[in-house]
Amino acid sequence: MLTGACGCGAIRFEVTRPFLSASYCHCTRCRRRTGAAASANARAEPGTVQVVAGEEHLGVWAPEGGFEKLFCGLCGSALFSRPPGATDLTGVRLGALDGEPGIRPQWRQFVAYAAPWEPIPDDGLPRYDERPPA
Repeated sequence: MLTGACGCGAIRFEVTRPFLSASYCHCTRCRRRTGAAASANARAEPGTVQVVAGEEHLGVWAPEGGFEKLFCGLCGSALFSRPPGATDLTGVRLGALDGEPGIRPQWRQFVAYAAPWEPIPDDGLPRYDERPPA
């Protein structure tokens, strides 16, 4: 089992199964949401991420045409994402985990929108201008 939290510790969560995949996202939303050149995210099986403390502090931003972004309403930490209208948390921000996630990002997506001030590292990961093929 993996555990994680927001920056202030008000929200705690558990992930009960290994992640399915992980990636870096360079889209404009992720860059603006994190203040970084890319966001490292893991995809979890539906039903395997549970908020165990502080659920009342979860805020949600539902951008038009995109996944919902969930964050701590007290400290602003980015924590999760989910498809529009879903209730299961399926995206987990790797930076919110307490320890080793057991997975490494496997590709880079939305590189067409990458930050002009930070070159994408030559790390050998596949790159996709938009979403990777299904």
